Amino acid sequence: MKKEIHPEYYPEARVVCGCGNTFVTGATKPMIKTDICSACHPFFTGEQRIVDTAGQVERYMRRLEKREEMETVVAPEPPEEKKGTTGGKRGAKAAAGERGKQKKKAKE
Repeated sequence: MKKEIHPEYYPEARVVCGCGNTFVTGATKPMIKTDICSACHPFFTGEQRIVDTAGQVERYMRRLEKREEMETVVAPEPPEEKKGTTGGKRGAKAAAGERGKQKKKAKE
């Protein structure tokens, strides 16, 4: 290891969470403040709760509401299907075959 290039190591660094939980660990800073820890994180507690620190959930919900609003205002009509016309050579042959079947039924 090279000397004088590594940060100072604090074996008794205190970690303080936003929920009030504190614990001691080793770190390069004497005190670490965090928003969430294993005592309050939904994965470890089993709670169904959304962890949102940057307001991204609210932004997503606003976007979702705008999209639903736009869909109700401008509802596109489904395209009409054309009978007997499908693309390519096989489509033309299939359409001709269908017409032949219709003629046979008409004769009967």
